[in-house]
Amino acid sequence: MKIAITGGAGFIGSVLAERLKGEGHELVLIDLKKSDLYPEDSMVVDIRNAQDLANACAGADAIYHLAAEHRDDVTPLSLYTDVNVTGGQNVIEAAKANAINKIIFTSSVAVYPLVPADPEKGSSEIHAPAPFNPYGQSKWDSEKTFQSWADEDPARSLGVIRLVATFGPGNRGNVFTLMNQVAGGKFIMIGDGRNRKSIAYVGNVAAFLHHALGFKSGTHLYNYADKPDLNMRDFVASIRSALGYDGLGPQMPYALGMLGGSVFDVAAKLTGKKFPISTIRIKKFCANTIVNTDKLSETGFTAPYSLRDGLQEMIKREFQAQKKAA
Repeated sequence: MKIAITGGAGFIGSVLAERLKGEGHELVLIDLKKSDLYPEDSMVVDIRNAQDLANACAGADAIYHLAAEHRDDVTPLSLYTDVNVTGGQNVIEAAKANAINKIIFTSSVAVYPLVPADPEKGSSEIHAPAPFNPYGQSKWDSEKTFQSWADEDPARSLGVIRLVATFGPGNRGNVFTLMNQVAGGKFIMIGDGRNRKSIAYVGNVAAFLHHALGFKSGTHLYNYADKPDLNMRDFVASIRSALGYDGLGPQMPYALGMLGGSVFDVAAKLTGKKFPISTIRIKKFCANTIVNTDKLSETGFTAPYSLRDGLQEMIKREFQAQKKAA
């Protein structure tokens, strides 16, 4: 198959491209820069440019739509709509222009409320979306657009994968930031750490996206996270242990942490600078951000790696030099 991947030079896109390339698929990696792995398969295209995107997808049999604006501190906020909503609409127009009937779209569990609908197992696909931030709203708006495309023709196949925070070597997202702070001795546990997090290892996410290529016609909606969920105490302790440290390190009450976050919020508004600490990041860190993945069992997919495998691999690749001598 010839497969187009928006965001193909990015973190998840690069790992997915490796899997698909290994199976002999022809790739078109669409991104704002060329892929380090496969520059010969790359096309530098901004998904906000509908005509360039349609041209890049010419001849493709399927599109993976991974490209997104996702940072917490993006400015202006209109970028969420421009990239995630309008960019998604441009993907649809590219599919129509090239008679492509298969799209696999990586959405986000940020479409759910910050407090899970089911406190024990987390929000599932049957629960109504209620985004708690502009990013989540933009992903939900984009989902609805893709669903309209799928509804227009019963021959079309739409996979919507709501991803949790995904980590792995090369990633510079929230999990890397946490590991980097722990490794540098700058991390402070805010709150009691009993809250649980659903996260995913990039090797498993890429494997599931590859698996989704076999979805038949119709809409296929799934949350994706690697189970079992870790609470923050265990998560931080695992990172510290892998780096050669004992215990949890310094801790701070939640109220004091939020006070500190509000100070940085004010500083960001006054100076226009972006800081690694904010009230929204503290709220997210201390919340039970878990999702229900029971529905995944119907796909027959088995994750090739455990969460612990993924954490060990990332620490080995990214922080080996910072490990404390035994």
